[in-house]
Amino acid sequence: MIWKHRIVPILSALRVSAVIGFAFGFAISPAVFAANSAMPELPLGLEETLFVVPKDNPMTKEKIELGRLLFFDKRLSRNNTISCSVCHMPTVAFTDGQPVSSGIRHQQGGRSAPMAINRAFSTLQFWDGRAPTLEDQSVGPFVNPVEHGFVDYNEMIAKMNNIEGYKKEFKEVFGGEITVDRIGKAIATFQRTILSGNSPFDRYDVGGDDKALSAPAKRGLELFRGKARCTKCHSGFNFTDEKFHNIGIGFDKDTVDTGRFNVTKDPKDMGAFKTPSLREISRTAPYMHDGRFARLIDVVNFYNQGGIKNPFQDPLIIPLELTEDEKKDLVEFLGNLSGEGWQHVTPPSEFPM
Repeated sequence: MIWKHRIVPILSALRVSAVIGFAFGFAISPAVFAANSAMPELPLGLEETLFVVPKDNPMTKEKIELGRLLFFDKRLSRNNTISCSVCHMPTVAFTDGQPVSSGIRHQQGGRSAPMAINRAFSTLQFWDGRAPTLEDQSVGPFVNPVEHGFVDYNEMIAKMNNIEGYKKEFKEVFGGEITVDRIGKAIATFQRTILSGNSPFDRYDVGGDDKALSAPAKRGLELFRGKARCTKCHSGFNFTDEKFHNIGIGFDKDTVDTGRFNVTKDPKDMGAFKTPSLREISRTAPYMHDGRFARLIDVVNFYNQGGIKNPFQDPLIIPLELTEDEKKDLVEFLGNLSGEGWQHVTPPSEFPM
């Protein structure tokens, strides 16, 4: 069938990526499932060989549950008002539905909250990739003055040590006291269970169900892979190349968020941001790192015009010359990237005391 021929090149690339993963010390293979007692069942379309689990942080049911508690507990902020779930809400596909996120004392950050779904398939985290692992990402916001607001990790650990229930939980899960490293490991382990797959696209392209996509969505898929050039960056099963690109966002303003350049100090990274996954894209508006676009058609129009020209723009970004009907078909296809695997997550009914 046609769908089988479509995925062969993708699967070949995934096998290469899996080998690269081993080189960086990650357990990324079917063997991971045997070594981790609580590996989640992956929905159709997700690639288990690229599921990232550090060798020093195996998954267990107890660790997942501890991570869930930490993820939703607002006491993990300086004034008990902010939890991870405030910016990554289950009700809106683990975003917050805002152009830029708000933290402690209603302060606003400068970027949109990235979707927390399918982070198990990613290495560098945040829009600028400043966190090398999901474990590092999981603890970074706690000491950000605009987010959770702790002065430092010592203040946070001291507060948590006043909660006897958490001291007991960490002892049972990790065999020791509360540490920043263990907090990161628990939250990251929970985040690895937040997945999205088995979308209409997956059922069509991987499952071979020709009826899973409408005729306009099928035309949109062909555009996505062809004329619209989307796969130049939104490639693979998770619809991201995991790289950083300057598409011009912000270069139409007086001040520019320099993005990846803040991390690398390499001029080629000026204004570059990480390619987000397109899974659940129809549920995670607004779009772009500054949340400027409210609708997918606005995003398509932006790319159709070739982004915003600037001295650092990625050469992959060029005008597309899509017709109005082609734009509609492309948006129709993108709406078929919403799936399942994350809807089961709910806030805890009670927290450790």
